[in-house]
Amino acid sequence: MTGTGDEVATGGLCTVHLPRTARTVTELPRTELPRVGRFPAVQPGQPAIERLSPTSELIGYRGPTACAAAGITYRQLDYWARTGLLEPSVRSVYPVSSQRLYSFRDILLLKIVKRLLDAGVSLQNIRVAVAHLQAVAEVADLAGTTLMCDGATVYECTTPQQVVDLMKGGQGVFGIAVGAVWRELELTLDRLHAERTDTGETVVGHDPADELAQRRNRAV
Repeated sequence: MTGTGDEVATGGLCTVHLPRTARTVTELPRTELPRVGRFPAVQPGQPAIERLSPTSELIGYRGPTACAAAGITYRQLDYWARTGLLEPSVRSVYPVSSQRLYSFRDILLLKIVKRLLDAGVSLQNIRVAVAHLQAVAEVADLAGTTLMCDGATVYECTTPQQVVDLMKGGQGVFGIAVGAVWRELELTLDRLHAERTDTGETVVGHDPADELAQRRNRAV
């Protein structure tokens, strides 16, 4: 049985250290219920519509897509949302007729939570780390962050020297380079379907493998 993370033994509260940084919390916009449709819809003779980046605030992802991209089960996703560990910032389940909608930042944090759990970090400590990362005003600022953990404390490092200093002091047992997780997630989400947060229309994923297969079929 796949765990939700609540089985991990809880330890002391995790201290997230902020070396020479100070950031404020920002709240992502919420949206109305989605409409059925596809985006972009380009008619013959019209110029192509610029494709939105997976990191755009105009793009949201439903629960199954978030699970696939983060490598977690829907049971974990649902449990973490219901217990407040990581709720979708774009749209919650209320009203009940709607579906949860996650932002790129949300799914990035889901992947980080999964890696921390796999490393044996307690859920109580992970909650503190997630709360800190959610408070970073600009999601792009996360890309230059490395999280180091010694099992009891999670440290935020924004420079290579801070990583070295922690390792020298024996405080860093393992690390998560958020920028590497970011790049991996961006490539994954680009191939999956999404939803426009302003119109509710579907953004069709771009899978190079599917495109290559279509070209081969046309050539036969």
